[in-house]
Amino acid sequence: MTTRALTREAVWEALAEVPDPEIPVVSVVDLGLVHAVELDRERLRVELLPTFVGCPALELIRDSVAERLAGMAPRVEVEMTFAVPWTSDRITANGHRKLRESGFAAPGPAPAGDLPLFTTIAVRPRATCPWCCASDTTMENAFGPTLCRSIHWCNRCRQPFEQFKAV
Repeated sequence: MTTRALTREAVWEALAEVPDPEIPVVSVVDLGLVHAVELDRERLRVELLPTFVGCPALELIRDSVAERLAGMAPRVEVEMTFAVPWTSDRITANGHRKLRESGFAAPGPAPAGDLPLFTTIAVRPRATCPWCCASDTTMENAFGPTLCRSIHWCNRCRQPFEQFKAV
């Protein structure tokens, strides 16, 4: 693709092909990680929002995006930014669907920002089972395999599942 033919739409389509390394059924676009795309004749710059500061996949995500966009412009820059905090509300409807279809409970709305920290910790998140759609579930562990996920149990179909945390 030449720089003259490069459009914002082509960049977004390419970004939609970059899977999350921990949950590959969803893309960085599905998860709402793309904060900004800047495009001119000489440079393509993408800013990504990390889901969690300590996420072990940050460099892998950045490198995967840079690799996918390589050659689309003379200079490609991919950076993580903390300009605004990422929240689970940024996950697209398509992302919610893909999470559900792969056995993840999508997060509910992010907690209100004005609640005291002890309140948000004490309130156990509700999860709908992605397998049978029951709301009779129990959080088994607030800490799943990564910081962004928790482990739940469905009391109806008796299946374990993970939920992407609402932040």
